Amino acid sequence: MLMKSLTKYDTDLFYRLYKLTLKRDCRSIIWLSKTGDGYLYFVIGMLLWAFEPEHGELFLYTALMAYALELPIYVLLKKMFKRPRPCDFLMNLTAHVTPSDKFSLPSGHTAAATLMACIVAHYYPSFAVLAYSWAALIGLSRVLLGVHYPSDVVAGSLLGVTIATLSISILG
Repeated sequence: MLMKSLTKYDTDLFYRLYKLTLKRDCRSIIWLSKTGDGYLYFVIGMLLWAFEPEHGELFLYTALMAYALELPIYVLLKKMFKRPRPCDFLMNLTAHVTPSDKFSLPSGHTAAATLMACIVAHYYPSFAVLAYSWAALIGLSRVLLGVHYPSDVVAGSLLGVTIATLSISILG
């Protein structure tokens, strides 16, 4: 009964958020979501490694280890849960983007963005609010675009925090 209630709440919240994008130009949301595709993380890591002598190298190694841990766990969770994306499961709904795979739980974009935000916050605390805000907006963008439920985003955030914490405790 509790699970059914949570699923209903999750679906209702999804619809409320997704409806905000209907008949609107979603280019800015799509652009924001694309900042979570992974290229930016690599660029940030390489720039810090090359030009920031205090923490740059350790930041890069921590991020590389974290992503090496996060990616296989993310893939395993997707295959284990096999939750259909809202754009594939809910009636009369079209996503604003084409998802990279067919399952939604957890949100990989959110996991990676949260992981990066945690590592940034650890090594560069003055950027913590910016990094966490950006990660939260990545997660929100995935719901607004119709490819994730809110609970997928929460699960992705938990995955990102867990792996970042583990990686920081090992290398940081």
